[in-house]
Amino acid sequence: MSRTTATVVRLKLSLLRGGLRQSSGRRSAFVASAVVALLFGLLQLLGLLALRGHANAGTVAVPATAVLALGWAVMPLFFPSGDETLDPTRLVMLPLRPRPLVRALLAASLVGIGPVFTLLVLAGCALSVAHGGGALAVAVVAVALALLVCVALARAVAAANVRLLTSRRGRDLAVLSGLVIAVGAQLVNFGAQRIGSAGLGPLRPAADVLSWVPPAAAVGAVRAASEGSYAAAGARLLVTAAALALLVVLWERSLTRLMTSPDGSTLQAADTRARDRSAGRLARLLPGGRTGTVMERALRYVWRDPKTKAAWVTSLAIGLIVPVFNAVQGTGSIYFACFAAGMLGIQMYNQFGQDTSAFWMVALTVSSPRDAYDELRGRALALLVITLPYAALVTVVTTALLGDWPRLPEVLGLSLALLGAMLATGAWTSARFPYSIPQEGHKNVAPGQAGLAWISIFGGMVAAALLCSPVITAAIWLNVSAGGDAWTWTLLPAGAAYGAALTWAGLRLAAPRTAARLPEILAAVSKG
Repeated sequence: MSRTTATVVRLKLSLLRGGLRQSSGRRSAFVASAVVALLFGLLQLLGLLALRGHANAGTVAVPATAVLALGWAVMPLFFPSGDETLDPTRLVMLPLRPRPLVRALLAASLVGIGPVFTLLVLAGCALSVAHGGGALAVAVVAVALALLVCVALARAVAAANVRLLTSRRGRDLAVLSGLVIAVGAQLVNFGAQRIGSAGLGPLRPAADVLSWVPPAAAVGAVRAASEGSYAAAGARLLVTAAALALLVVLWERSLTRLMTSPDGSTLQAADTRARDRSAGRLARLLPGGRTGTVMERALRYVWRDPKTKAAWVTSLAIGLIVPVFNAVQGTGSIYFACFAAGMLGIQMYNQFGQDTSAFWMVALTVSSPRDAYDELRGRALALLVITLPYAALVTVVTTALLGDWPRLPEVLGLSLALLGAMLATGAWTSARFPYSIPQEGHKNVAPGQAGLAWISIFGGMVAAALLCSPVITAAIWLNVSAGGDAWTWTLLPAGAAYGAALTWAGLRLAAPRTAARLPEILAAVSKG
């Protein structure tokens, strides 16, 4: 080990020790996370070893290695502050050449909980398909190569995007990780259901393809050696080694660029005249007066504020995925289309908390219930600009997938009634149970306000369901009564009118309370 590598490894260990000395809470969290990760890794190892001798062991081991590498690739994008050594710009002022620095950082990257967990899983994947002394020897080389590829992939991605990840836009990107988690959970659920019904057979073609894609190719080499195909095993190991060399070269180039070029990654401010023209175009499409101003502000929050954008994008994605995936699987119902309206209706809750401490600027302009009503109405209309066409689109897509066109008016009417009920209860709970949303990190509720958040969201959703009961009852009655199917179309205008009436009544009831509780609302939303 060179002197540079030894120094950087000691630096990594010193950073870990220094972080643990900061507080007992941090030490407890580190120990707990280490124990959980190691236990989970050991369970994965034992589970994969239990597959030894099974016909589908390779069908599990090869894709598992690919998924593990994918996790290493996206980890720096969503958790840029998880490891201080991911930012090589801290070493810019030191007299270090990129190539020795790459070797040193690669060695330091093997220190930590993540590499140990990865090593356990990779060992399980390789040993589950290893049979014979030759395959075991190949497995040792394969596990080492696969681990180095995973670590080098994470470092190369981090170095290529380090300017972005350490900027405000990078933190905005990290906030959007909730979307990837939500969508990924639905995809995993969909895949698990497909595998549960069809077995592991459908994965075999994918596993055969992935067995030539690094680092899964390393595990594919072990499987090939077990089958006596040593030429194919050697070729797969060479492919993995070539991928490692390519990643190191790309990483070295990124480090060279970082150490020799000025920080120009932060996007320059847009031209003022262009921003003015954009603002003018948006304003011309909105109503005049305070309502249009509030709508414009709310829509700009959706586009620019990281937390608001993350909430909206996640709701849009899940609102489409749930009904569509269930329809594709043949287990869904057309009524699942109402999920889209429900997910977006949640955005009406805690309206003032989304403003955080900037709400004081809004509070200065509210001096009467009429001002509060105009404020709430503008926010509700801004939400409807996105929600109405989206709910209609999801309903049409779900109906097309299920082929149940006669129920389209009925389901769309139910969606509109539900949306109106959630707008009404959201306006009221925003005034009655406001809470702060921290701007930094992944928390959506300030400490000590979790109870308010639960009451506001879940209490409001229960109230919205109760308010929708007349339309739901009418839908059930028309579907069970003789000849009622011919009149289910009336639920579309009835649901739209009922939802509009609920929205109007909710805004009217919430406006006086909002005007009277401005100091309490301001104190609550500024807490974080």
